[in-house]
Amino acid sequence: MDLSQIADDEELERALTAPVFLLFKHSLICPISATAFNEYRHFLAGEPDVATAWLDVRGQRPLSQAVEARTGVRHESPQALLLANGEVVWNASHSAITRDSLASAWAGSSSG
Repeated sequence: MDLSQIADDEELERALTAPVFLLFKHSLICPISATAFNEYRHFLAGEPDVATAWLDVRGQRPLSQAVEARTGVRHESPQALLLANGEVVWNASHSAITRDSLASAWAGSSSG
């Protein structure tokens, strides 16, 4: 599975203003983040139509900081944010990021 990575301001802007978008903030050197990223990947394997991308919080620190500034959600890593038209409708961090929590959040975003 090829997961999209946000690499610049333009890609971040598209993510933050999409009708529905799942953003995963990931640290490539953190084992807790690696576990959460694995849960994210497993969730996506069963939901191929999810609009999503991930952000390297260390390699793209200014973009990661921009997410916090734009959304008002305090930065954590790992962190998953579900956005609807630029507003965070759900977020989780660390061990709260599971394929089940992602599936529940996604199902809730498409039911309303």
